[in-house]
Amino acid sequence: MLIDDVQQAMFQAMKAREPRETAALRLALSALKSAAIDARKDLSDDEAVAVLQREARKRREAEQVYRDAGRAERADQEAYERSVLERFLPAALDPAELARLVDEAVAVSGASGPKELGKVMGRLMPQVKGRADGNEVRRLVLERLGG
Repeated sequence: MLIDDVQQAMFQAMKAREPRETAALRLALSALKSAAIDARKDLSDDEAVAVLQREARKRREAEQVYRDAGRAERADQEAYERSVLERFLPAALDPAELARLVDEAVAVSGASGPKELGKVMGRLMPQVKGRADGNEVRRLVLERLGG
């Protein structure tokens, strides 16, 4: 299970005396355990991936905020934490593959304009879930639909 993998990585980082990695993995494990408590059950791997993706997105957004504020050291820390989290996430789709999937979903759904975005997204998101950013997928679909 993914939670076990994160915990093992944390123990290895502790043994290797890697304080930054240990701290990042502790934060990830804390988020996973908190989500499990909120759900009142053990998380499936898909649910754990969703939690880690949410945490990685938070780090990406915080990194940008810190960079905009001129706090490069803190932005670098957020980027490092995100990179640690991304080791446990499925590989992202390359842009060409994502574009092919978007084109295929638009063709199969028969959508012809921006008003039919939901029809395409409903077909596409299960295919790219966990491997592409939803906002980027939405942008590509709207681009294809002429919106």
